Amino acid sequence: MPSTYSSWLVALSLVVAVLASYTALDLSGRIYLLTQPRLRQGWLAVGATAMGIGIWSMHFIGMLAFSLPIDIGYDPVITAASLVIAIVVSFFALRLIARERMSRWRLGGAGVTMGLGIAGMHYTGMAAMRMSPAIQYEPWRFTASILLAMGAATAALWIAQTLRDAKQRHVLMKRFAASFVMGIAITSMHYTGMSAAQFPIGAVCGAAGGMNSPWLVTTVSVFTFLILMTTLLVSRLDARSSFLASSVIQLNSQIARMATFDALTDLPNRHALQDAAQRALAAARRDNRRFAVLFMDLDGFKTINDSLGHTVGDDVLRAFAKRLRKNVNGDDVVARLGGDEFVVLLGALSSPEVAGRVSQRLLDDMRNGLRVGPHSLHVMPSIGIALYPDDGEDIGILLKHADTAMYEAKRAGRGTYRYFEPSMNAAAQRTWEIQQALHDAEREQYFSLHFQPKFRGDDEALAGAEALLRLDHPRFGELVPLDFIPVAERSGQIVSIGYWVVRATCQQIRRWDAVGLPRIKVAINLSPRQLGQAALVENIVGIVRDEGLTCDRLMFEITESVAMYDAPKSVDVIHAFQAHGFEVAIDDFGTGYSSLAYLQRFRVKQLKMDRFFTNGLDAHGREGNAVVSAIIALAHSLEMDVVAEGVETDSQRAALRELDCDELQGFLLGKPLTGEDFGDLLAARGLPVEV
Repeated sequence: MPSTYSSWLVALSLVVAVLASYTALDLSGRIYLLTQPRLRQGWLAVGATAMGIGIWSMHFIGMLAFSLPIDIGYDPVITAASLVIAIVVSFFALRLIARERMSRWRLGGAGVTMGLGIAGMHYTGMAAMRMSPAIQYEPWRFTASILLAMGAATAALWIAQTLRDAKQRHVLMKRFAASFVMGIAITSMHYTGMSAAQFPIGAVCGAAGGMNSPWLVTTVSVFTFLILMTTLLVSRLDARSSFLASSVIQLNSQIARMATFDALTDLPNRHALQDAAQRALAAARRDNRRFAVLFMDLDGFKTINDSLGHTVGDDVLRAFAKRLRKNVNGDDVVARLGGDEFVVLLGALSSPEVAGRVSQRLLDDMRNGLRVGPHSLHVMPSIGIALYPDDGEDIGILLKHADTAMYEAKRAGRGTYRYFEPSMNAAAQRTWEIQQALHDAEREQYFSLHFQPKFRGDDEALAGAEALLRLDHPRFGELVPLDFIPVAERSGQIVSIGYWVVRATCQQIRRWDAVGLPRIKVAINLSPRQLGQAALVENIVGIVRDEGLTCDRLMFEITESVAMYDAPKSVDVIHAFQAHGFEVAIDDFGTGYSSLAYLQRFRVKQLKMDRFFTNGLDAHGREGNAVVSAIIALAHSLEMDVVAEGVETDSQRAALRELDCDELQGFLLGKPLTGEDFGDLLAARGLPVEV
């Protein structure tokens, strides 16, 4: 898939590389002159840390400059491992430079070793994206990046050894010029390695909820410059002065705070939560009392991020963090785990009901909405509660059970809370097993498509079909979408699954065409998570063209509630589909809150009337007929066709034909069929339809 770079971040990464190189050259001269072993080792440690942070920061800023048409992020643990590699490599380099003599063979071996270490740091950092499927690397550029790293490292070691004597003429100018050359070499290696990376269409970033936000660029840049400049300044002063000690202590305290507090919300992070939870456990055991773990995330937060942008999303998280702190006591611990996940530790509960009252107070407060800039947003958390010792005596178990209860709250309608119950584990286990099955489904060919026919309202000729996804698993048997689509939507797997559905539908249409069956249009449903993808339309167009079809063979269905959530963006997406020749339908019409103005701007081909109104023809008599008649009249006035879903009785069919409904769909007329069986139906009842 295509990738882009932020030019100013690329330039910033070069500046960091040059500054890190200059720091390394200056420190090599400083360490070379030291004679006291303890002081020498101390400066080696400080210098390696500063130099390693500089090299790593250049790499990480370069990674943040990189973007794909999907949400990306970086796993904190793997990213931290790449930082450790950079520091270790820097320690190795400075120790070598500080030696009195270094032969050419030793210099070459050291350069190769150090280059491999830098390359290891780079590709470890790339692995932090946790892409699925994994990143593929173009062999020649991959090899070139490693050779560049080894060459740059060898040249850097040679230059550093040559310029370590501070008494030679114009040494500062020489070091500056050399650091500029070294910086270009380091960044060349990085971006050569990045250009070798190939990301398949439909790939998903497993760390998308991890580190990747604007504040991170600022934080990394500021602290890198602070550390490098402080190290340079201190190396120019007396290393034995109290100024060095105070500077290092201050930096360490700042770095320690970065390691334990979330920079976006200023709440304790996951590591700080673990420490606080251990203290709470110890106090609860000592005093024989309860405490509660509240696990929550924000319903619909992903949609806000996708529709209004990450800046608004960050503002929502900050506002929610403040609202959360306001609704708990000062002694309670509020932490952010990452993304939109938050945890509260409620200590010294007088009764289990206290946790429910705190949760309800927060929910009532959140119903007032959040004011974020010009936006008034109604964002609700779903909350799961686990109690110590009733639900576990270990913080890991308590967090797991609170998380399980939170998903039960989501299943109960969202925007509510639930206490953990042992029976929830079975549902959570099944959800996890389905999620694992989805990982294997495409490779193991567990997915299949069924096609539910749509019939014309006047003569009931076959008018089209709707593609319906099925999962036939060796353990679970055949699963309908209701069983696994919500799991795929929450996990983000729905994006790659959606592209599979488009490709498989195109392949089935080609098989029908190959045996001379009438041309027919097939409708495919789009989920909210899919609509949030920036390159959705372009990727689908690419799939259709790869399969040798024209875009007018497909129709895409978007539910009314999703289309109206961010109506201006929906207009753009719908028009982008139509510009390529796809038709679009509004699904489940009548269950949302459509604006007639936006309905007119959508200019879709069809409105699919929800089965509630079809059932109302029998259940509500004249009133049901009046509502359906009004919907059909509205659609026809806007030059849209109407499809009635859920036709199950003869009386419904007769009423819909009388009301001039354009197409009918339901079990009375035709159940979902396999591709082969639908082909037989198409041969028997299909008419040559111009599509």
